[in-house]
Amino acid sequence: MIHQYKLNGYNIVLDTYSGSVLNVDEAAYDVISLYEGHTREEIVAIMAEKHPDIPVSEIEECLEEVEELKTGGKLFTEDPYGKLAERAADRKSHVKALCLHVAHTCNLNCSYCFASQGRYHGERAVMSLETAKKAIDFLIANSGTQRNLEVDFFGGEPLMNWQVCKDTVAYARSLEEKYGKNFRFTLTTNGVLIDDDVIDFSNREFTNVVLSLDGRKEIHDAKRVDYAGRGSYDRIVPKFQRFVKERGDKNYYMRGTFTHANPDFFKDVMHMADLGFTELSMEPVVCAPNDEAALTKEDLPIVLEQYELLAKDMLRREREGHPITFYHYMLDLTAGPCIYKRIKGCGSGTEYLAVTPTGDLYPCHQFVGEEKYKMGDIHNGVTNTELREKFAGCNAYSREGCKDCWAKLYCSGGCAANAYHATGDISGIYEYGCVLFKKRIECAIMMKIALSAGCKK
Repeated sequence: MIHQYKLNGYNIVLDTYSGSVLNVDEAAYDVISLYEGHTREEIVAIMAEKHPDIPVSEIEECLEEVEELKTGGKLFTEDPYGKLAERAADRKSHVKALCLHVAHTCNLNCSYCFASQGRYHGERAVMSLETAKKAIDFLIANSGTQRNLEVDFFGGEPLMNWQVCKDTVAYARSLEEKYGKNFRFTLTTNGVLIDDDVIDFSNREFTNVVLSLDGRKEIHDAKRVDYAGRGSYDRIVPKFQRFVKERGDKNYYMRGTFTHANPDFFKDVMHMADLGFTELSMEPVVCAPNDEAALTKEDLPIVLEQYELLAKDMLRREREGHPITFYHYMLDLTAGPCIYKRIKGCGSGTEYLAVTPTGDLYPCHQFVGEEKYKMGDIHNGVTNTELREKFAGCNAYSREGCKDCWAKLYCSGGCAANAYHATGDISGIYEYGCVLFKKRIECAIMMKIALSAGCKK
């Protein structure tokens, strides 16, 4: 399967199944586009008419090069992964990561919050240390031979239950040598409660922190407000700046959300960069289609343009020696995820589970509160095995709408939660999200080409 597109002055050809990426001239681009549907003679005739300045001998030479690439398994390759997808669905998966919902409560009242201001459609609650410890025990017991395990402290706002976070880390560390495990911890916070202790402990123990900032002050304060209706920008930005400065070379992300109010989110990403942050992420809002924050059909061309503007500006910053990282443009074309991971995706419902304050298990944080997606609990394990099998079989090859999509081995079939919220079925297709994802991949690949060429454009 071939995908061709033009971006930032590059003529890009992607072969889906080999992973080959080519930057070609106009003639080769056109020859490749004609190759499968025409005879050699037809291609020469069409090209001669379209490009009268190119000698026929050069057209024929270009055809021979394309044929060599095909013979070498670089272009027009057949799909070798269909049977692997079936085996991937049948493979026994061990739990590798937990999202610990240590607080189903929040000190902000963000209007677009998918978690209903941290309550997840239920009552406010915090996780006890006893429950957190049992969650760690559950993870170890269900991790098989997997050595590296991940625990994400999430909410609501996890800093509202900070001591339990710290004590859970200490408990997990005390078990590492005994069970041959290595724990990696992450934290997602809105920043309001950040203090010296949070900074010191997080920078010592957490491999990654996610800091929520929506960009420009007027954009951030319009949505991310406290219960008195006051914006949080002025309270959190200085804390975030200090947090990141003291973090040194450890990973972090400034994680924003863009909505119908700011489809021009490029300005928000640049604002965060101007504040001194270099590790950035900006996510499309997850909400009901009738929500005022929901992205609309009219927003789509604006959003797609923003991704291109961002990619070009990132190349400019690279040339000038002050690069930034954008999460969705992180793409490894030489040593990326193994093919099983590319088929199966994030592992929600199998390798990755969310744990509520009471110890209930859900496929991921975006399903918490949806009772039909409760999978069990940390005391009895996964009891809804039918649901687990459904998630195990949900991949790039199980969705009919992904069959002919060039991007399926990059998105692995997409996010099950987004599919569910858009279509009511985890096997559905969130079409709006697909369009955004494909644009991001196109931009990321273009940037790889530009960087390999010395970033001249």
